[in-house]
Amino acid sequence: MAYELPKLPYAYDALEPHIDARTMEIHHTKHHQAYIDNVNKAIKGKADLEKKSVEDLISDLKSVPEDIRTVVRNNGGGHANHSFFWKMMGPNAGGRFGSGWAWLIKNKSGKLEIISTPNQDSPLMDGNTPILGVDVWEHAYYLKYQNRRPDYLKAWWNVVNWDAVAKNY
Repeated sequence: MAYELPKLPYAYDALEPHIDARTMEIHHTKHHQAYIDNVNKAIKGKADLEKKSVEDLISDLKSVPEDIRTVVRNNGGGHANHSFFWKMMGPNAGGRFGSGWAWLIKNKSGKLEIISTPNQDSPLMDGNTPILGVDVWEHAYYLKYQNRRPDYLKAWWNVVNWDAVAKNY
């Protein structure tokens, strides 16, 4: 089975003004399609690999011949990641209005969850364990980023102390 470009669950312009239609169209039809074309080319004629879903294929890279493993890893991974990525966005998907916190937590049953809390509410208040948290109150970013919270969040990933995060888990 040859992999195919999945249809988006929304129009290219549906994420405006946050992500423009031209970027969406090129990202989807050129970049994502290139991953698909390359992984299809790599596994062509290898029936045992062609019959697998891309998720099964990249979950078992040891079964992929070494001479194509890197191509499958990069391009199969690119196809799987992008197929997942498109579903994680949507028009009017919304976010929390106003201020608060975003968290990666371990819930009471031990499973990881991403949550947001308003104001100064803490995951501890509901019996959860905070693993990673980011302050999205304006005071955390306003002097440098003014009203550009997405820019602050993008920059914030560069200063996450992953050793501390690992200890929290």
